[in-house]
Amino acid sequence: MQSLVDETYEPILVKLSGEALGGGGSGINQEALEFLGTELLSARDCKPQIAVVVGGGNFYRGQDSESDKINRIQADYIGMLATVMNGIVLQQWIQAHGLAATVLSAIPIGVIAESYSPEIAKQYLKAGSVVILVGGTGSPFFTTDTTASLRALEIDAKTIIKGTKVNGIFDKDPEKFPKAKMFKLLDFDTAIGKRLKVMDTTAFSLCRDNHLAIRVINIMEAGNLRKAVIGEEVGTLVTD
Repeated sequence: MQSLVDETYEPILVKLSGEALGGGGSGINQEALEFLGTELLSARDCKPQIAVVVGGGNFYRGQDSESDKINRIQADYIGMLATVMNGIVLQQWIQAHGLAATVLSAIPIGVIAESYSPEIAKQYLKAGSVVILVGGTGSPFFTTDTTASLRALEIDAKTIIKGTKVNGIFDKDPEKFPKAKMFKLLDFDTAIGKRLKVMDTTAFSLCRDNHLAIRVINIMEAGNLRKAVIGEEVGTLVTD
């Protein structure tokens, strides 16, 4: 596969939640899809090698209660399939706007998407395609946050940009506590020690141990993603 992108550009990995694509509800919200797709294209103008890990919470959120009759392993596989649906929708939107997009899946799904490998992902990135990574890690018990951390390391990204619905990482839930304090800069040990819930402990630990920075932004504020990929001080930066 021919390289079309200046290889001095480092890959960036963007983590999008399924809830963002659902506009806070279930399924795909067309207005949210248009907004997020436009933000991704704007960011890609600055950083041509962009990979995206998508969640599946707008279709399935796993075991919601103790009465759920689906066991944890099967629930996680259902969630992985939900990420595939989101990935294909995002791919089709990007392609409809004139840009190459590729879906790579950690679980084998035949003709729907290619199977993921780090080398294939890097080839597509260098060819100028937006690479959408679905199917989680391919194994149960791991969140899409952990998937994002793992995939970022595998494609040689130096930063994960995690899109949320708040402006960064706070010491308390800002939706419940209006006076919650937002951190501009945070180290991994503090984030883990304070049990800040923006990412799970496994994801934080993987990033800390491999010197992979995380920038947490409000993905629903226009222009934030573009600012983040060019290194502007937006949201919260978590480093070691």
